[in-house]
Amino acid sequence: MVLFEHVRCPLHRYTFSVRPVREWVEGNAEGHVLNLFAGKTLLALDEVRNDIDPDMTAEFHLDALEFLRTWKGRRFNTVILDPPYAYRKSMELYNGHICSPFRQLKDALLPVVQPGGLVITFGYHSIVMGRNREFKLEKLALFSHGGAIHDTIACLERFDPQNLRMP
Repeated sequence: MVLFEHVRCPLHRYTFSVRPVREWVEGNAEGHVLNLFAGKTLLALDEVRNDIDPDMTAEFHLDALEFLRTWKGRRFNTVILDPPYAYRKSMELYNGHICSPFRQLKDALLPVVQPGGLVITFGYHSIVMGRNREFKLEKLALFSHGGAIHDTIACLERFDPQNLRMP
């Protein structure tokens, strides 16, 4: 069964600067965390921070796909994905930094996530990693910003290859 949560909160270009969103992430993340599109907000987590923008507080300033393909450290218990949700948003709000092709990013995540680990994705869609990559959706959170502003959907999926394989 998938748990659903509805949270009313304002919208901000730095998603985790909004207290209800930040607290939701901090309350759901597990263990050693990769924040792949870190932005400005430091989370109260054991996080490794990557952001392509050199003005952001992060240990790494690489394109997300390059980061994943070159990572040599230990696997993460949680990976947080909060990329710009649309091309226009990248151009207007993030100095023209464009996210790597998302399908390639999702495939490149597999070697850096611990079996049993989580991927928490923010965006406009409710299934991100999916069953084909052996992830199981556990929780959906809808962050309602009110009015004519698009809601933000957070998907919490667990890398669970043993339970998804068919006999």
